[in-house]
Amino acid sequence: MHSSRRGLCIVFAFLTAAFLFFGAGSEPAVAVPSYARQTGLRCSGCHYTPPELNPAGRRFKLTGYVDRAKDEPAVKAEPGTWSAGLDLLKTLPLSAMFDTSFTQTKTAQPGTQNGTVEFPQAASLFLAGGWTDHLGSFVQLTYTTADDHFSWDNTDIRYARITTLGGKELVWGLDLNNNPTVEDLWNSTPAWGYPWVSSEVAPSPAAATMIQSLGQDVAGGGAYAMWNDHLYLTTMAYRTTHIGAQPNTGEGFTFNTTGVAPYWRLAWQQSGTESQFEIGTYGMYMKSTPNGVSGLGDTYTDIAGDMQWDLTIARHDVLSLRGTYIHQSANLAGTVAMGGASVLNQDLSSVNVNAEYHFGNRVSATLGWFDTWGTADPALYPPGAIGGSATGSPNSDGFIANLSWWPTQNLQVSAQFTGYTKFNGGTTDYDGSGRNASDNNTFYLLGRFIF
Repeated sequence: MHSSRRGLCIVFAFLTAAFLFFGAGSEPAVAVPSYARQTGLRCSGCHYTPPELNPAGRRFKLTGYVDRAKDEPAVKAEPGTWSAGLDLLKTLPLSAMFDTSFTQTKTAQPGTQNGTVEFPQAASLFLAGGWTDHLGSFVQLTYTTADDHFSWDNTDIRYARITTLGGKELVWGLDLNNNPTVEDLWNSTPAWGYPWVSSEVAPSPAAATMIQSLGQDVAGGGAYAMWNDHLYLTTMAYRTTHIGAQPNTGEGFTFNTTGVAPYWRLAWQQSGTESQFEIGTYGMYMKSTPNGVSGLGDTYTDIAGDMQWDLTIARHDVLSLRGTYIHQSANLAGTVAMGGASVLNQDLSSVNVNAEYHFGNRVSATLGWFDTWGTADPALYPPGAIGGSATGSPNSDGFIANLSWWPTQNLQVSAQFTGYTKFNGGTTDYDGSGRNASDNNTFYLLGRFIF
């Protein structure tokens, strides 16, 4: 049954995507308040509901976060004078976000009181907006109660220009960021994919592919281009940048890049008045020396496909369908030599599909299915209370249902339920300590203030 359900997920994400791709028309074609002040638009000008970008939001990001309201042009030097070329104070590209939350699992985690209130769960400062005519940023600094300190969060700095190629528009640019896929324009890839919100205290599955796990632990740069508003290409190269660690040692970390880790992204989009569709692929290759900078290494190859379809209904509502499938092939020679794994060659796969209905720009309802499966390894996935696996299996699956409400563009209230049908390889007593997968079912309530 499990393999059949997994097959249905993959079929939905890709055969349906292919059908939509060939049937789509071919007409030409996170809400941060500082962007709204800069552009003169409400958050709904760039988002269906945050953080899901609409076509205008994807265009704003593609062109470097620099678009301004017509009556707020970038600073221009007077004839015969010098200009610093910066336009920071004109629009004050500073924003803040405050999250508070409540988390309740079906069964309390051992030694804890169930029903956790975090006030705040997190608080973020953003430097988000245009610096010059062609250079802009999304830079996030976040405090979390769980860690009790500030740390760098998602960061994307880009330089963009617009020209032509073959008589068609070509937007090209350079990008620096600290999380593979954070530069992406769609909400089907890991960095900005569903779920949009999550608890920091609820249990989560032990296994994830490398491309899903590198946020803020790498830094990279590269180039991107969009041709004729259809063909999108990105190439990046990443290096390890473990925040808070001694530089260049890698000590204490399960990965430390050897050389550079290349990342690629290729996508095709069809944009019409009522429908926008995207289908693409992305991936990454990484060599790693676990817990150091020398010795035997591991290699990871992640290859993924994704799709997104946004359909406008009754002028103001939008139905969004999204899916991504990631397959990872790994050789863990370094980890095996250290005793951290017992199987040399391993596979790990992940599927995430979701459907969301936007009731205008104030309410959205989303239902998603996730499934992770791969090679069993009792050394890599050992038994242990809550987070362990009695069978050494990484397999987990379940669903996430979310209902979000924006009574005003600066306030979000979200209620979310996560249900597990399998957790770390099992349904009952999955950790060897008597805990069942359904014990981790989680009700999560979030209040978010953005200003």
